[in-house]
Amino acid sequence: MLGVRAALPERYRLLVEIGAGLGLRQGEALGLAREDIDFDQQAVQVRRQVKMVRTKLCFALPKGRKVRDVPLPPSVAKAIWRHLDLFAPVPVTMPWDDPSPPQTPVEAKHRRPRTYDLLVTGRERKAVNRNYFNSYVWKPALAEAGVIAPLEEKAPDGSRVWEPSREHGFHALRHFYASEQLEAGESVVSLARWLGHSDPGFTLRKYAHFLPRAGARGSAAIDAVFS
Repeated sequence: MLGVRAALPERYRLLVEIGAGLGLRQGEALGLAREDIDFDQQAVQVRRQVKMVRTKLCFALPKGRKVRDVPLPPSVAKAIWRHLDLFAPVPVTMPWDDPSPPQTPVEAKHRRPRTYDLLVTGRERKAVNRNYFNSYVWKPALAEAGVIAPLEEKAPDGSRVWEPSREHGFHALRHFYASEQLEAGESVVSLARWLGHSDPGFTLRKYAHFLPRAGARGSAAIDAVFS
């Protein structure tokens, strides 16, 4: 993970801390704004994502329309401050929920453009297009870090074809976050809330293999009493 981070252009490196340190989905990480960070309360508000609809970008609620607060570890807070020293937040304005032209007054009101000071933007100071990021930023970093094979040459049609790497996508950072939380002893209920899962049972089924060995802590507690 750290090797991939080092291989990313500096303006995108914070996304690794956001994904692995906060458990955000890719769209949520790309939609995170300065106003969402509460350094005093050590919390991050997850209120939106950058969503792609028919090749166009817009803001929208997180997946499942579930907003949430996530604890802000000091190391991630430090990374955010470091990023802010290098890259000032950029006010980005996009439609809400659907970028297509509204057909009714109700749609016009719902989809009216909104502006947020995004932490991570592209070189053109716009919201990051995930398709561009995955193909031209993330996968080259994976290759440079030795996680996947590099591109040898372009296809005849000019397309860039990487070796399959689904398990190494941005979502892997979210899995890392979940595994670290469970192995540290955090409850499944808390983790489900931080991940934005409506059902802790889903979280348990998905990440049960990361739970500490059953009975280990209980046995240690009993031993402490009788030893």
